[in-house]
Amino acid sequence: MPTLDWIGKQAVVRHHEEVPFHLLREVPDLCVGDPGSGNLLVQGDNLLALKALLPYYAGQVKCIYIDPPYNTGNENWVYNDAVNSPEIVAWLGRVVGGESEDLSRHDKWLCMMYPRLMLLKGFLREDGLIFVSVDENEHRYLELLLEEIFGRQNHIETIIWKKSYGGGQKSKHIVNLHEYVVCYARNIEQIPPLELPPSGNVLRYYRYKDRKYETRGPYRLQPLATTSMDDRPNLRYPIPYQGQEIWPEKQWQWSEQRTLEALANDELVIRKSRGKWTVSYKQYLKDEHSEERKQKPYSIVEGVYTQQGTAEVRRLFGDGKAFSFPKPTTLVRHFVQMSASGPDLILDSFAGSGTTGHSVLQLNHEDGGQRRFILVEMDPQIARSITAERLRHAIEGYTWSDAPGNSRQEAGLGGGFRYCTLGEPLFDAAGEIRPEVSFADLARHIFFVETGEPLPQDAPCASPLLGAARDTTVYLLYNGILRDTTPEAGNVLTPAVLAALPAYSGPKVVYGTGCLLSEARLREEGITFKQIPYAITTR
Repeated sequence: MPTLDWIGKQAVVRHHEEVPFHLLREVPDLCVGDPGSGNLLVQGDNLLALKALLPYYAGQVKCIYIDPPYNTGNENWVYNDAVNSPEIVAWLGRVVGGESEDLSRHDKWLCMMYPRLMLLKGFLREDGLIFVSVDENEHRYLELLLEEIFGRQNHIETIIWKKSYGGGQKSKHIVNLHEYVVCYARNIEQIPPLELPPSGNVLRYYRYKDRKYETRGPYRLQPLATTSMDDRPNLRYPIPYQGQEIWPEKQWQWSEQRTLEALANDELVIRKSRGKWTVSYKQYLKDEHSEERKQKPYSIVEGVYTQQGTAEVRRLFGDGKAFSFPKPTTLVRHFVQMSASGPDLILDSFAGSGTTGHSVLQLNHEDGGQRRFILVEMDPQIARSITAERLRHAIEGYTWSDAPGNSRQEAGLGGGFRYCTLGEPLFDAAGEIRPEVSFADLARHIFFVETGEPLPQDAPCASPLLGAARDTTVYLLYNGILRDTTPEAGNVLTPAVLAALPAYSGPKVVYGTGCLLSEARLREEGITFKQIPYAITTR
C-alpha cells in the first residue's frame, strides 16, 4: 500500500509513546453548573492533555470532531513539540509561514498531526468515529495520514461542506465554496447505519393520514414499481386487485410475499388513471415501534455557512471578532447527531471557541440525551475567556441584542462542566515520582499502561488491588496504602504484605518500591513484580 513520507516522520511515529504523563488539576473557580454532568474542559497543550486523559477515557469515546489548523500560512501557529530530532529542533518556537517563505510548512503540519491522531485513536470505542475538518491546503495529505493510522478499509466518507453561498470577488481562477470533513471509523465492521432525524424539507411530504396515525404518524406515497434495469424475475409477478392482475412494466421493488402482506394490511394505494394502473406503498413517518423514521446523511452538507458561526459568536460576546472563523454549531451538531446518542462521549482536542461543547449541550436539551464532552484548548486566554465563557453562557443563558435597544434573552440549556489545567509531570527530572502524586493518580496511570484500559471512574482507590483486565490482576503498593508508611514496609512486597493483599486468582502484577520474595515464591504465586519508579513507562 502506498505510504506518505515527509521530513521528520521517523522522529514522530513513536513520539506519542514518549510524551510524559501529566496530572490534571481542577480549577474550581472556573467550573460551571452541575459538576456531575461528565463534561470536561482542559486547558493545555493538546498532545500533553490527551496523554493525561488516556488513563481515564481510553476506548470510551464514541465521536471525535477536530478542527485543527488548516496550515494556510496566515494562522501564526507554532510547532513546539519536544521531539529529539535535529530537523525538528530547528523548527521549535518558529511561526509556521506561507508556502513560498516556509518550504517545510507541510512537513511541520504532518509532524504536529501524527502523534495527536495516534493518541486520539486510542480514545475511540470499537464503534467510534473521527471527523476532521480541513481545506485544500492539507486535504490530500490528511487522507493519507488517516489511512496510515486507521487503515484504508475504515474510511467512511470525505464529506463536502459548502461553507459559502456566493462571493468570490477575490478569487483569481475558480471561486472556492467548500471545505472537507474526513470521516474514519475505529473499526468499520462495528459501525451501524448512520442516521439523522428527517429534515423539514422531507417532513412536508408526509401529509396523508389513515387509521394508523396514532401509532405510525402521517405517511407519504412511494412508487412500488422500479425502473431498474437489473433482471430480477422473482420481482416480476402480478398483484391481485378487484378481480384483476396488475403487472409492473419492469418489476416491483419488494418480494411477492412482502407485497401481499402490505396489501392485506392496507399499506398499498392502487389507482387507475387514463387506463393505467399505479401502485404506491405507504411510507409512514414512524415504524412499528412508533420510532420516527430517520434519513441517511449525505456526502454534501449544504445550508450551513461560515457566517452562521460568526453570528453565534457575536450573539455570545457582542463582537463577531472575538474568535476568528468559528465553526457553526449546526455543522458540528450534524456529525455528533449521526454518530452519538444517549450517554455517549464526544471529544474535541482543538476546542477553540467551544462549538463542539455548545453543540452537545444543544442536542441534549432537544432530545433529552446525556451526551458528554471533553474539550481541550491550548491557549489559556482563549480557554478562560472564550471557550469557558461560551459554555457558561450556553448553560446558564444570556442576553444579546439583534438591534440597538432591542435585547433578547437566550434560555440556558442546563448541564455543567469541570475546568482543569495540566499539572506537573508524573516524574521529576531525576526520574523519581513527584511527592505530590497521590495513590489515585499513580493507580490510574499504572492500570492503564499495564492493561491498556482505564481504571473505572468509580474505583475507590482505597486498596492495593486496582482491578483486573485482560486476564491480569494489578496491585499497587504506594503511599502506605496498607496503613504502613515506613519505607521498608507497606510499599515493599514481603511475605506479610503478600498475606495482607486482597486475594484474586490468576496472573498478578504487583508494583512496589521493593520485593523481598524469592523468584521461586513469585512463580508459585503467579506474580510478576515491577519496581517503582523504574518499571513505570509513559506508554
